[in-house]
Amino acid sequence: MLKKLNWTSVKFLHPLDPHVVFRGRQSMKSYEVHETRSQAHAPSDESRIMTRKQKVGQSKAHEGEQSPKKKAKNGKDQNDSTNGKSEDNIAKEYEEFCKAIEEHLSVEQMREILDMNDKYSSSGSDGVVATKCQDLLFFGPLDKCPLCSSNLEFDGKRCSCKGFYSEWSSCTFKTRTPPRKEEPLKLPDSVLSSSAAELLKKHQDPSRRPCQGAPIKPLAGIVVSLSGRLSRTHQYWKREIEKHGGKVSSSFKGITCLVVSPAERERGGSTKLADALEAGIPVVREDWLLDSIEKQEPQPMEAYDVVSDLSVEGKGIPWDKQDPSEEALESISAELKLYGKRGVYKDTRMQERGGQIFEKDGILYNCAFSLCDLGRGLNEYCIMQLITVPDSNLHSYYKKGKVGDNTNAEERLEEWENVDNAIKEFVRLFVELTGNEFEPWEREKKFEKKRLCFYPIDMDDGMDVRHGGLGLRQLGVAAAHSSLEPKIAYLMKILCSQEIYKYAMMEMGLDSPDVPMGMLSDLHLERCEEVLLQFVEAVKSMKETGQKAEAVWSDYSQRCSTLLHSTRPFVFRDYQDLADHGAAAFETIRDINMASRLVGDMFGSTLDDPLSDRYKKLGCSVSALEKDSDDYKMIVKYLDTTYEPVRVGDIDYGVSVENIFSVEPSACPSLDEIKKLPNKVLLWCGTRSSNLLRHLQKGFLPSVCSLPVPGYMFGKAIVCSDAAAEAARYGFTSVERPEGFLVLAVASLGDQIIEVKSPPEDTKSLEEKKRGVKGLGKKKTDESEHFIWKDDIKVPCGRLIPSEHRDSPLEYNEYAVYDPKQTRIRFLVEVKYEEMGAELDTTEP
Repeated sequence: MLKKLNWTSVKFLHPLDPHVVFRGRQSMKSYEVHETRSQAHAPSDESRIMTRKQKVGQSKAHEGEQSPKKKAKNGKDQNDSTNGKSEDNIAKEYEEFCKAIEEHLSVEQMREILDMNDKYSSSGSDGVVATKCQDLLFFGPLDKCPLCSSNLEFDGKRCSCKGFYSEWSSCTFKTRTPPRKEEPLKLPDSVLSSSAAELLKKHQDPSRRPCQGAPIKPLAGIVVSLSGRLSRTHQYWKREIEKHGGKVSSSFKGITCLVVSPAERERGGSTKLADALEAGIPVVREDWLLDSIEKQEPQPMEAYDVVSDLSVEGKGIPWDKQDPSEEALESISAELKLYGKRGVYKDTRMQERGGQIFEKDGILYNCAFSLCDLGRGLNEYCIMQLITVPDSNLHSYYKKGKVGDNTNAEERLEEWENVDNAIKEFVRLFVELTGNEFEPWEREKKFEKKRLCFYPIDMDDGMDVRHGGLGLRQLGVAAAHSSLEPKIAYLMKILCSQEIYKYAMMEMGLDSPDVPMGMLSDLHLERCEEVLLQFVEAVKSMKETGQKAEAVWSDYSQRCSTLLHSTRPFVFRDYQDLADHGAAAFETIRDINMASRLVGDMFGSTLDDPLSDRYKKLGCSVSALEKDSDDYKMIVKYLDTTYEPVRVGDIDYGVSVENIFSVEPSACPSLDEIKKLPNKVLLWCGTRSSNLLRHLQKGFLPSVCSLPVPGYMFGKAIVCSDAAAEAARYGFTSVERPEGFLVLAVASLGDQIIEVKSPPEDTKSLEEKKRGVKGLGKKKTDESEHFIWKDDIKVPCGRLIPSEHRDSPLEYNEYAVYDPKQTRIRFLVEVKYEEMGAELDTTEP
């Protein structure tokens, strides 16, 4: 039984992680979904459905250990112990070896050893040089990267590659068990004649070297200074820090951070703390040492800052160092700072003085850039603008930084008396950032991506809907003053609000406040689609396997995350990742860009009735059905009969119908035209609220690509289902607006319907022939209950019963149509998701 909820008391599950309770502005979604797509939801497939948080965790796991177990050239397993020695024994021997090396060799000798052995870099601090040299002398010289054949480098924790896959991406190979060369080391005379010569003899023989990697030393290369009364003695921490690869210094010269007790500030702070602050040295709590050692990796110091009272849950910590659920809370509440090509960046505060983007000879001097290079740990943006201000000189603005790390961004605002000099500096910076000339890009869009250089995000001359749409405080006023029929005004209010687009972009991790991903040029969208299709073709046609295949996935993942500027990029690992975070992300951004163009600037609109104006531009007649009408009753029956609860975590959600709208889109074929076609069926289509404006104005578009996973398995098709349960999984809701929308469309399946029990191998022939395809699911509707509506349109309304196709990748029957002219959107069903079995909370807040 469904019971009405008191929504103010319900804790919703965060859409990125069904186990994380979302505080504040929230959203409820069971899966990462997209419109008009088939999606398997069988229990056996639950392990494939991963949240954004899980995806990131999976990516980090891969990066941390890409080759967990493999054979060395001599045939020995690199994870096995050597010569009967256990891992603990080898770790102990390595620790003693490192102490002996530091005792008998100077840093200059270590640098000389690194220089003599090919491809080893002797640069870095004394601690870094010692760590590299100890690894080289004990385990032997590193071999080439198995992914791109470039040089590997040891940083004290793991080996990583410094090579490149392409101009777009660095190699992301990292491992703790790297391949080693079976050759003797090259040692300088000063070492051969030193007291360390005897110690190094046995390690000259490759057969006697241990095969496993060096023990993890999370504090390698880090120099710490201790101050005040800590929970453990300074002697204890000195032993622990050195044991885990770090050093302790009593002076400030070259130290990484100062570790103090939180009580230090309450006591007014010591001279040492004051000196550290003056020198710009991070001052952190003792917990930073504990957590870094426990997690085997240095933790972000911002999270342990004693002075600014930052906490892991608080603001000020770079987004990539936060839990994805916390990062999502910050990103969705952040105000968009740049809305389009004519938008003055918010942080300049120039718009308050009437500032506008400088324009000369048809060029707007406003550029946004993106750079995602996971091999180098880069995910950055850059903004450059020339701004004119009334009664003032020309101003230039420059900002560059890591996504989600506004505190540490490089930023400057300068005033110029000479306009030509300002333009020259703007052009110079463009070349410096991208390696390309400015005018050929702006006038002809000629651009060649360079290694470790930014790529321009080509903004359009409009306003991102996250800025131009109705804010929360404007929604009620806009609907109240509209001449539209109240229910239509209510619908338009939802579709023209900022909120639904913010949530959709947050779910995809494409909601950076610094780049207007909702106002991109058609050319930029075309380039995104081109790279996506290249990605699909590359992974479907490649013959490489194992690590070579990983390189292809990594390369194209980084390309996608540069073009579709992401707040939390990661390497796609399989077709499901490519579908969820590549194809679906592109389709969502494409549709939101169309919504931005239709919504425009409602915030500063001079119209008395902006909702009516947008309704006219929509080109779609919408009317609300009366609840006692035959069509309304038919649709409610169809929904109730073919619906099954949507499961989110451990909670089942039912739906109740709020409103049903009859729609007549001018972009779709008329109902009379559809009636002339054969095999017409009324089917359910799932969609995000953020995609509805495009559907109503342009009609359905086929999938952007073909992938062998549910969602894209029919190729470039429009996919619907006879089960409302399937469409309901695509609904996107928030705690303030727990409504979603289901679409009912009339589809003609053609003279011949092809039935398939598994993903079609050749979708291109289906696309060319434009035949209707029926994918047979594990469940079907009871055919004895089907009926005919509007003369000869079949309504497959019937109880969901098990089919004979238990091995199908689809949970329910799905239908693929390849020609948009064979579909017409007919009804829009507004539903409210309600927790099943929930008790009504009557307590006062």
